[in-house]
Amino acid sequence: MTTRRDFLKSSLGTSAVVSIGASAPQFLLRAGAANAKPADETILVMVQLSGGNDGLNTVAPFKESAYREARPTLAVSAGDALKIDDSYGFHPAAQGLSNLLESNRLAIIQGVGYANPNRSHFESMDIWHTCQRKTVVRNDGWLGRFLDNTRQGATLDIPAIHLGREKQPLALSSQDIRVPSVTSLDRFRLNDSAEQLRKTVTNIGKSAAPGGGLLGFVQTSTGSALSASEQIEAASGSYKTGITYPESGLAQKLKTVAQLIDSGLKTRIYYVTLDGFDTHSRQAAAHEALLRELSGALDAFVRDMDEHGHGDRVLTMSFSEFGRRLQENASEGTDHGAAAPAFLAGNRVKSGLIGKHPSLHDLQDGDVKFHTDFRQVYATVLDQWLGVESAPILGGKFSPVPALQG
Repeated sequence: MTTRRDFLKSSLGTSAVVSIGASAPQFLLRAGAANAKPADETILVMVQLSGGNDGLNTVAPFKESAYREARPTLAVSAGDALKIDDSYGFHPAAQGLSNLLESNRLAIIQGVGYANPNRSHFESMDIWHTCQRKTVVRNDGWLGRFLDNTRQGATLDIPAIHLGREKQPLALSSQDIRVPSVTSLDRFRLNDSAEQLRKTVTNIGKSAAPGGGLLGFVQTSTGSALSASEQIEAASGSYKTGITYPESGLAQKLKTVAQLIDSGLKTRIYYVTLDGFDTHSRQAAAHEALLRELSGALDAFVRDMDEHGHGDRVLTMSFSEFGRRLQENASEGTDHGAAAPAFLAGNRVKSGLIGKHPSLHDLQDGDVKFHTDFRQVYATVLDQWLGVESAPILGGKFSPVPALQG
């Protein structure tokens, strides 16, 4: 007998029911928009920094002689750093992060990583996405398990959205729920055949035997998808903001997220990616540009959410699969490392440095050691922000970090 899970994973999970554009995957949405969560439900926006962000130059320990000696060409000087306190400062290109900190909207969680770090981009990112090593079968991600365990897909029109051209992050993979990946609002709108699709599903329903079942699921799900597309269509035309977003790829993605949130869409998870952090050579200029893009986009997005009255219910988390080594290499770059800072941004964070900066004198294979397991950060987000028990999702109990207000 065909189940809804089988259905999602097979024919209609990959064939044309509702199209969201030629370069984006097709999707089928769960029914139940009428039972959507209240408008004040919390929202999580994930910003993935792919390639291994250099945490030591993002939050620079400019007062440490070991830092300056290890990085003769790359170290951020005390004079250039955007001061966090007397010992640490942001890279001078990260003005947006500094602005968020000054407005008490940025938590800097230091020394985040995991035991026995893997320096492969793909494997380390998979560990972050699934909370599991490759010794076990990894079919779903931590956010996918959140969707499954809380049945978000049964109560929301679109429970999660990945925005971008890259492959959908494994973190969103779910056993039961299809998460759409879209490149833009234009791609997310239904094409000219939407009305024909609506008529076709209705006509099939008239000729079918009563009793619901799989056909009823298809009808209701397709209707929900059509409704969501119409809602997004309206959002793109009516959205206005007094915030000027930078002309960067990440900023435009986050502006789109802001539009969707303000449209009244009940989506609780948004996921975007900024790539290019694998800075093995000539790091200075590349990392400067990346930090400027990241910080400018985050600053604009957080201020935009506050302007539209969503500041207290939107939390943005930024992370990378690992940091970089303390010692710069012969190519004026840095190689794959381990621990690095993660960031939480929003009105309800406990702003400032969370935890101590990793020691530059007690290294492991040339890397600073982690002291905060990344699953502790996830536990903070799940338990205290999304309002669900984290242990079943993370595969164990992890103590939250003091990064959110009560």
